[in-house]
Amino acid sequence: MKTNTVSHGEQPLKLMFRSFHYHNYRLFFSGQAVSVIGTWIQNIAMSWLVYRLTGSPLILGLVGFASQIPTFLFTPFAGVLADRWNRHRILVATQSLALLQAFILSFLVLTGRVEVWHVFVLATFLGFVNAMDIPVRQSFVVEMVEDKNDLGNAIALNSSMFNGARLVGPSIAGILIYLVGEGFCFLINGISYLAVIMALLAMKVKPREINVSHSHVLEGLKEGFVYAAGFAPIRYILLLVAAISLVGMPYSVLMPVFAGDVLHGGPQTLGFLIGFSGMGALAGAAYLASRKSVRGLEKNIPFAAGLFGVCLVFFSLSRELWLSLLLMLVSGFGMMVFMASCNTVVQTVVDDDKRGRIMSLYTMAFMGMVPIGSLFAGALANRIGAPGTVLIGGIASFIFSLIFAGKVKMLMEIVRPVYEEKLEMRQ
Repeated sequence: MKTNTVSHGEQPLKLMFRSFHYHNYRLFFSGQAVSVIGTWIQNIAMSWLVYRLTGSPLILGLVGFASQIPTFLFTPFAGVLADRWNRHRILVATQSLALLQAFILSFLVLTGRVEVWHVFVLATFLGFVNAMDIPVRQSFVVEMVEDKNDLGNAIALNSSMFNGARLVGPSIAGILIYLVGEGFCFLINGISYLAVIMALLAMKVKPREINVSHSHVLEGLKEGFVYAAGFAPIRYILLLVAAISLVGMPYSVLMPVFAGDVLHGGPQTLGFLIGFSGMGALAGAAYLASRKSVRGLEKNIPFAAGLFGVCLVFFSLSRELWLSLLLMLVSGFGMMVFMASCNTVVQTVVDDDKRGRIMSLYTMAFMGMVPIGSLFAGALANRIGAPGTVLIGGIASFIFSLIFAGKVKMLMEIVRPVYEEKLEMRQ
């Protein structure tokens, strides 16, 4: 088995990309890299399409709500199934359904038949697909990395891939929307799913030992909730992730308003704003991937969350494009370090037989709270404007980071012995 021992002469890049030693992980990474670029292209195109059709921040918030509320409602049940079913097969199915959604949306736009309700329905459908896909995909990482000391590195590389796509995808989307319209963006996204489906089918996955439970799904769901609530590190991390996702993350749904009305730009400006955020996130992921151990990540969490909140405050006050881009860059770094640190700590300390359920709760806290926040942000922006809405979210995020900072010392005392036990068992 591959070990995590790093000699003094080992190159930093080799350390940073050590998870590429695993065949399945290389396939997964390459397929996802293509697919996620397509996803970002579609996300930007969908936001711009809705804003072009309606000109309403409220409708933007409603579409954001429709696309993400299934994550809040269905993901906990998906986590139970992820612990009971074959995760590899689930991913092939979810990626195929996402491909179908993109092709339908492309057809409607290219034929000139698209209406806002079409976007609303298809966004909801994709939300249900993602509610199953995301916790399974995050849980599946552990099956691709043989030496679990490399788990944090694999998670960070996943994040770097996602945010590298976040850097490239929106910029491509802005150009494509301007040149050929939103329909081709959706078509490209549909084609991109073929890459990840082929990568999944090419994998050689060892059968995972599944403890078949005859208890009802609701019993399994209850067990996961009780476990998360009773273990302080997971409980406090999930609460902070949920709070930041509720008040801070919905800023993204208002980006078309900032690009068009606040900064007086167009789809290119929107692409640059999201792209600079992706650059910062990519830098944050590179920093995390270069770490040799998960130990000490707890201290990163409140700092990164606070940095994200402060950047949102100043972004809401900015009226200059260069300053807004700089703030998006730094906020992206803070957001990435915060979320990936939380993900890594949770994945490291969780019991393996509850991984799917806990990652579903993490997904619910991360993505499931965003639709509620998006709906609130859209309604509030309709009354006080997008800048005021983001200002409130940034202040609230900073306050939550201070509250969590007061718990760090206690949490470190709990997780240190757990780290030692888990890492020794996994070697």
